[in-house]
Amino acid sequence: MMKLSVAMCTYNGARYLQEQLASLAAQTRPPDELVVCDDCSTDETRAILEEFRARAAFPVRLYFNEQNLRVVRNFAKAISLCGGDIIALCDQDDVWLPEKLSRFEAEFARAPEIGLVFSDLEVVDEDLRPLGFRAWQSFWVDFGEREQRLFAQGRAFDVLLTRNMVTGAAMAFRATYKDLVLPIPEIEQYLLHDYWIAMVIASVAKLSYLDTPLVKYRTHGGQAVGLVCPDHVEPGLGSRKFWVPNHRIELLLERFSEKDEPRYRAAIASLKARIRHRQVCDQLPDHKLARRVFKVFGELLAGRYHLCTQPESNGWRDAMNDLMPYKLRPDLER
Repeated sequence: MMKLSVAMCTYNGARYLQEQLASLAAQTRPPDELVVCDDCSTDETRAILEEFRARAAFPVRLYFNEQNLRVVRNFAKAISLCGGDIIALCDQDDVWLPEKLSRFEAEFARAPEIGLVFSDLEVVDEDLRPLGFRAWQSFWVDFGEREQRLFAQGRAFDVLLTRNMVTGAAMAFRATYKDLVLPIPEIEQYLLHDYWIAMVIASVAKLSYLDTPLVKYRTHGGQAVGLVCPDHVEPGLGSRKFWVPNHRIELLLERFSEKDEPRYRAAIASLKARIRHRQVCDQLPDHKLARRVFKVFGELLAGRYHLCTQPESNGWRDAMNDLMPYKLRPDLER
């Protein structure tokens, strides 16, 4: 039987924390341990955690930071302290459905090649009232049938190169990838821990999804990242589709290059090909058609257009667009 750890991070979460802890205690498959890293809370969070530890039916390990680490580094610390075979991430302000851990464990047991499992989430207000949409339907996530089909075909990494659809609150991964995931880089606001973990593991393992909402995702003014209802998108917000910039791919490449193992070599070759392809496309001359044709057909013959194409596109169409002196896809950021 697999040992299952839950990694929770807290910071001034007293208002909602008790409901989340109660949902952990109500799991049909209880965790084998709960690891909590509190990030210098000044409210009643610490007292709530200590009281829960005293009555919990499973081990609860509490760590109180001496200085504020913020979200990414605090989750990295919590992950590093987990001792289970499976690590499930947990936010302080959500509520888990009772069968969440049981469903996740069954999915990992189903296929050893699965490195990460995630589920959909029901979006609720601060009083847990449903807001009428799920996380996968939200504007920034938009994890629809096409993306799900690509995930099932083993193209999760390609889809993740357009945006993140793996929410940390509904994610668990095998601890065998802990050394690959950590440390988690902090380079920009929108590269949070969940996106990094999903990208890294998707490069070398299969990602599996459960289309049932197993978390009540609470929206309120104090959370770090929220979800946007697809019917309430502000004008001018822009396209939700984007390319992960090269510097993020270079971070992944640097991480894999540190590993001298055969399973990482294919990922390294793929990442290098993507970087090269984007560099070539970014440097296509606007007014030298012959040179554009030479570069584009070189990329086609090397197979990099089909490797690096957006999931909703295809290599031939992207190549034909790039033959033009001006880009026909202004909404896509390379």
